Amino acid sequence: MLRRPWVLAAFVALLCFAIGGAVYAQMEAGERGILPLDSSGTLEVDGIHVDVGAKDAQSARLGGWRIAQREGFKMLWAKSHGLPASQAPSVSDSTLDDMVSSIIVRREQIGPNRYIADLGVLFDRARAGQLLGVEGITKRSQPMILIPIMVTAGTETSLELRNPWQRAWAEFRTSQSAIDYVRLSGLGVDPLLVNAAQAARPGRTWWRNILDMYGASDILIAEVMVHRAYPGGPAKARFIGRHGPDGEIVGGFDLTAANSAELAAMMNEGVRRMDQLYLAAYQSGALTRDPSLNLPPPPPPPPEEEEQQAQHAPTRYQIGLLAPNAVTYNSALAHLRAVPGVDKVEQVNIALGDTSYFFITYRGDLSTLRSILTSRGWGADVAGSQLKMYVPRPAPATPTPAPQQPAPAATPPGATNENKVTASATEAQPRGTAE
Repeated sequence: MLRRPWVLAAFVALLCFAIGGAVYAQMEAGERGILPLDSSGTLEVDGIHVDVGAKDAQSARLGGWRIAQREGFKMLWAKSHGLPASQAPSVSDSTLDDMVSSIIVRREQIGPNRYIADLGVLFDRARAGQLLGVEGITKRSQPMILIPIMVTAGTETSLELRNPWQRAWAEFRTSQSAIDYVRLSGLGVDPLLVNAAQAARPGRTWWRNILDMYGASDILIAEVMVHRAYPGGPAKARFIGRHGPDGEIVGGFDLTAANSAELAAMMNEGVRRMDQLYLAAYQSGALTRDPSLNLPPPPPPPPEEEEQQAQHAPTRYQIGLLAPNAVTYNSALAHLRAVPGVDKVEQVNIALGDTSYFFITYRGDLSTLRSILTSRGWGADVAGSQLKMYVPRPAPATPTPAPQQPAPAATPPGATNENKVTASATEAQPRGTAE
């Protein structure tokens, strides 16, 4: 092979092709996107261990689920009332069957006449809420976008590829948490806009755009660093909760997994403890929105406008807006709210492509308001007690006249071309010379 270089080159090319195909297949296997579970209509209790014996496997399994329903109801009742589970009322199995939505099987071992399992129970909120006293959480935080970041083998991954940390957050049921999480699926443009690199960017403008796009008000960054002793062996993870665009640390903790099979359970426990970490910070007032995420205030009005607005009592006017699209509508709404003397703007109806209407409480008259709006680039017309706003049409461009060529000099009557040539030659002769 060494004596024939072309054979060696072909072997190297074949090896690179095989490695590239394996990497491509691995990337195809790790597709993006894990849809978060919708838990708004359920109440969950987890961590119920059952060990039941019966005459056959089916009876043992059914008996274990019955015990899980009873224990789950008592645990939820104790959590909602702040009392021991022993004081919970007894509920019949038929009533529990109507309230339970599903049984979650974490781990189970089924024998001929024995059933051992770790179970969770989902109760229907509408049916069990009144009996449990947990109809809903009265106070929740402002919507916070959650960015899960997993660091393993020196690589940071968020929504770019599926990973156990993102899956644990997607399967976490947030209905019983006081933190209003905005969880992303990783589909579409999510990996481009919200990724591990974005969590370290300080730019406030881009953060504002992301928060507006996903309907959030603040930022939570859940980070986990996983260290494995060897592939498939024990793993140690460091969990760190961060808050805000600068990634301020809220707290952290450590968890371990005996092997790769227990990695998912470790991630689920990490999500549960991370939620408690954020909840404690929220209750202590630590999760406050960074003021730099707010839009900068508009420039102060001229002193003349402030004096004019102070002399008028607030009056309610109707504003009609001809908005062809949502961008024009939002821009007009923002400009009306920023006008000096406007105390309140009420949206009456939205008719994109037609005339939308507002009611504003304004300290001044409509002529003054019209002058302010026209100075800011809007078209405005006053008709009685109503003002109509629109985007002015650009003036048509005036065509530029073509430059005119100078007219040739007129030839005097009786003159010929020969006279012109003779005169020009005579003028060109030097002075003082005789013909």
